[in-house]
Amino acid sequence: MSELSRDKRKTFLRYLPWLGGAVLLAVAGWYFTRPAPILVQLTKVERGLVEATVSNTRAGTVKACRRAKLSAPAGGQIAHLLVSKGDRVKKGQVLLELWDDDLQAQERLAHEQLGTSQTQAHQACVQADLAEKEAVRAQQLKESGFISAEGLDQKVSAAKVARAGCEAATSQIEQSKSRIAVAQASLERMVLRAPFSGIVADISGELGEYATPSPPGILTLPAIDLIDDSCMFVSAPIDEVDAANIKDGQVARITLDAIKGKSFAGKVKRIAPYVLELEKQARTVEVEVEFVQPPTAENLLVGYSADVEIVHASHENVLRIPTQTLMEGNQVLLYGANGVLEKRAVKIGLANWEYTEVTAGLSEGDRIVSTLDRPGVNAGARVQPEENKPAK
Repeated sequence: MSELSRDKRKTFLRYLPWLGGAVLLAVAGWYFTRPAPILVQLTKVERGLVEATVSNTRAGTVKACRRAKLSAPAGGQIAHLLVSKGDRVKKGQVLLELWDDDLQAQERLAHEQLGTSQTQAHQACVQADLAEKEAVRAQQLKESGFISAEGLDQKVSAAKVARAGCEAATSQIEQSKSRIAVAQASLERMVLRAPFSGIVADISGELGEYATPSPPGILTLPAIDLIDDSCMFVSAPIDEVDAANIKDGQVARITLDAIKGKSFAGKVKRIAPYVLELEKQARTVEVEVEFVQPPTAENLLVGYSADVEIVHASHENVLRIPTQTLMEGNQVLLYGANGVLEKRAVKIGLANWEYTEVTAGLSEGDRIVSTLDRPGVNAGARVQPEENKPAK
């Protein structure tokens, strides 16, 4: 080895520690100044139930299966108001009575006329019986030669006339009974009865006021608003694009703004046979959903606002992910083994606001990012799983 080579080697060995120290410093600087991993929340891909649902576009309304705005069949002055707001009544119970003294007088007159008709009919029929007996005796006398044929004819004719008078008087009895029925029907028109059992929601009118029935085409306030609160349902508008998926009997879930944190099982009982077209509003179809078991502990009132979620398809024991973890283009961020996020395209099936079915692209147990809104959470980012805080 030449002297020059030995000098270069000595020089290299002399600076080697400094060179190694510089490399170590550079590595340490990079290590301690590198960006910290981004904290993210991860969700495991698991199996479970996924349902395809349809919801109402605007708030629905709780309605009673039967509700009647009642008015007396005839007009008149309110003489007796027999119920108050909030009273429970039974079918056939009298709710109010109108002034009807004149009609009661007519009914009494009809009864008296019936008594007179019955007396007159009895008298006429007794006379007819007597005349017929005389005609029989006249026939016997004619056969014995005591009276002429003319005398027999007179007796027979008198008997027929008397019998006709009896029948005419008897018909007067039926006419009197018909007049009584008319009077009673007029009296019944002055009485308002409950067509079904329920609760009195409202009363329009006071004692002494004049109650007017609602003629066709003219809107007047009903005397009594009666609600059958033993049966209730939700009427809700569904967008026309979703109407084709809805069928009678489908399972539904009902939520009420007035009863927080609870949902109630329901069932589709009716779908309107037409699309409702209102100005400046989306076209909707009215759907009625009945309660499978109405709330008992809570006070369910007619008129509550309600929302319905109708299940028109469901898949059990399928791979699913929270719908919020799905990005545009049906992609998710998969947590890699080295802590680096990987963008993964997936194929999806049924979906709702909560879960989406995955048919390809992920396996059970894979972990994906659920906090997509955090800064820096993108494919290629180094992340660290965030520990879930224990519930208090």
